[in-house]
Amino acid sequence: MDDNLSAAVRETFVRLHEEGTIYRANRLVNWCCRLNTAISNLEVDSKEVKGRTLMDVPGYERKVEFGVLTHFCYEMEETGEKVQVATTRPETMLGDSAIAVHPKDERYKHLVGKYATHPFIPGRRLKVVADDYVEMDFGTGAVKITPAHDANDFAIGKRHDLEFINILNDDGTMNHNAGPFEGQKRFDVRYKVIQALKDKGLYVKWEDNDMIIPLCSRSKDIIEPLIKPQWYMRMRELADAAIKVVEDGEMEIKPDTAKRSYFRWMEGIQDWCLSRQLWWGHQIPAYFITVDGEQGDETLDDWWVSGRTEEEAMEKAKKKFPGKNISLKQDPDVLDTWFSSGLWPFSTLGWPKQTHDLETLYPTSVLETGWDILFFWVARMVMFGVKMTGKVPFKEVYCHSLVRDSEGRKMSKSLGNVIDPVDVMDGISLEALNEKLKHGNLDPRELERATKYQRTSFPKGIPECGADALRFSLISYTTGGGDINFDVSVIHGYRRFCNKIYQATKYVLGKLEDGFVPQKTASKTGKESLAEKWILHKYAIAAKEINQALADRKFSEATGIVYQYWYTQLCDVYIENSKTIIQEGTEEEQRSAKDTLYTALEGALTMIHPFMPFVTEELWQRLPRRPDDSTPSIVKARYPTYDATLDDPEYRSAAEAYDLILDVSRGIRSLMAEYSVKDSAKLFTQTYTQTALQTCQSEVQSIKSLSGKGISSISILSPEDARPAGCVTYPIGSTAAVFLEVKGRVDIDAEIEKAKKKMQKATEAYERQKKRVDDPEYQSKVEVELQEVEKKKMEDFKAEAERFEAVMKQFEILKLE
Repeated sequence: MDDNLSAAVRETFVRLHEEGTIYRANRLVNWCCRLNTAISNLEVDSKEVKGRTLMDVPGYERKVEFGVLTHFCYEMEETGEKVQVATTRPETMLGDSAIAVHPKDERYKHLVGKYATHPFIPGRRLKVVADDYVEMDFGTGAVKITPAHDANDFAIGKRHDLEFINILNDDGTMNHNAGPFEGQKRFDVRYKVIQALKDKGLYVKWEDNDMIIPLCSRSKDIIEPLIKPQWYMRMRELADAAIKVVEDGEMEIKPDTAKRSYFRWMEGIQDWCLSRQLWWGHQIPAYFITVDGEQGDETLDDWWVSGRTEEEAMEKAKKKFPGKNISLKQDPDVLDTWFSSGLWPFSTLGWPKQTHDLETLYPTSVLETGWDILFFWVARMVMFGVKMTGKVPFKEVYCHSLVRDSEGRKMSKSLGNVIDPVDVMDGISLEALNEKLKHGNLDPRELERATKYQRTSFPKGIPECGADALRFSLISYTTGGGDINFDVSVIHGYRRFCNKIYQATKYVLGKLEDGFVPQKTASKTGKESLAEKWILHKYAIAAKEINQALADRKFSEATGIVYQYWYTQLCDVYIENSKTIIQEGTEEEQRSAKDTLYTALEGALTMIHPFMPFVTEELWQRLPRRPDDSTPSIVKARYPTYDATLDDPEYRSAAEAYDLILDVSRGIRSLMAEYSVKDSAKLFTQTYTQTALQTCQSEVQSIKSLSGKGISSISILSPEDARPAGCVTYPIGSTAAVFLEVKGRVDIDAEIEKAKKKMQKATEAYERQKKRVDDPEYQSKVEVELQEVEKKKMEDFKAEAERFEAVMKQFEILKLE
């Protein structure tokens, strides 16, 4: 390992040990029998089981039973009176040293201070103690106490000075304290203990019991609480300082969900067990002192010293035991890997030396990471940074979402749901996916499960999606809230979007003649048509909004903005509108349309480039350059910024006018689709203001071209004109309405019945959604942002129901005309 990084680890440990922040203690640890090491609370996964559940456990051929409460009896020493207790871990009764009852429980007052006998361990006596921890009304009111293998029992053992009996070896087999069960595996002993209790007539019953099973996050083995002398770090003071820097604004954590999680974890933090019984890692720079003629205790801090070197440690030991003949032995354990990782922001810059890099580059600016290591790593970097340097390690922390599989499960090799990004980019057949599994290290059961998942999720393999589509998909998923459920169909959909970008660029380049030279700048000329003003205004607004979204780290919102600009504004509207102008307009109109096309496309490519770097680079290189522009790559091109001149009153008014044209055309398409009118459609647009009337009259050709085929006529009506007879209507806000003549072309009674069914369906959906949104429990648990989304759905259902009600009324009127 790097000498300076090792020096940073030793420096930190020694300093904190000297001031008492790091200390030695003999406590219960989370022990992984599979890895033969202690692990921190953060490395323990919790699996909830509902009643009796059989689970796979590493090292066992058959599944092991959990979620069961086993009742059995101990017999009192002198009288033989039976005291019933219960446990979810029957094998731990081999380590019992007491029975606890509540001091006010009249049923057991006569037994307090007396002893029960252990049925399997000769000479083992279990004292009956009175403790307020016991709940009189739970079970029988008597609790078996195993101080060396349970956190709650540990505390009771300390209060009553009980014997702490460890029954497990480090590998999960029983030790000599387990009597006749010595050498056997812990979960095999579980069943044998139950049988032995039955043989002695002490077994009572079993019952289902919901419980939480602690699992090692790496090995998936069941965690055992074991007493071990380890090194610990006091965390309260460090955590308070790390909370303060965020509260004071020295460091930002985004999104707010991550910030709230950070505070919640920091406020409930416990002391950190630093020792790991592994062969890799930084060996703990602590030394046990052996004094000739004296028996030292490895569990006590008094017999240990720390040192940056062994020579320094020896000097400390000599001061501790002056005039004694002493020797040192370094602790063979290593530090938790997150200890050295927590020093990373400043140790990589040369600390503890005061280097030029440290002075100029620390603190850093932004840390972008997954929320799942916010506590493992980020919080510890903050605590160590503030403690050891007096400064925060970063000015900002941004936590992204995690990519899960389509079923919402965390990706895991054993589940076979890990997706290679290259397979998404290049595509892969189902057979090739299955073959890749065989080259891993899965056991036969895991291989079968993983193969089944692949067959279900990717029956036709994974289609070729490309790097840009994958990148855009993941960014669009990054909402700052929940995780990402991987869906290849979404990514493939964005591949089609890439094709849309390519086709749009190809069209524009095809309309720019050889030798076309764009304007020197992307500013307005004063010759723009209504449609051109509209797209330039939309471009200015998109540039403004996307820069704000990026600054606010709202990446999903940013992708939505640029997608809308590309798809629904540039491609679906302006490019379609420009075709008529370029084919039929005057030379000046054609030139203006081409200049606007160029500006709108150039801006669109540069705007989406951070999300889709490859296709945009390829297409941007084909664009003619503006005069005096020698930018070699889109990477170096100026990113779009807000241009206030394209958002002045003139352009805002033009945008509103053209939005009306678009709304009218959408209304026409909607009516024709709803009533299956495919040809000879006779349409009317009735305006309710003079501004709307003038806009529609001057842009009637645009309305027709944007409305699609099958239209025989479009008439523009003034506010004073009568409502056209024999028509259904589509309202366009308060300024206009579209009418389609349908009398004689549709079955009115059938349409009324169809609208009635749709209205009922929408009303039922609205009522269900309203019940959910108004539920106090839902309001207390769900984030405000998500509540707003659900409220919007509710309003949409309501509006849909009202619309179908209006349709029914329209047809009732038609029957009378």
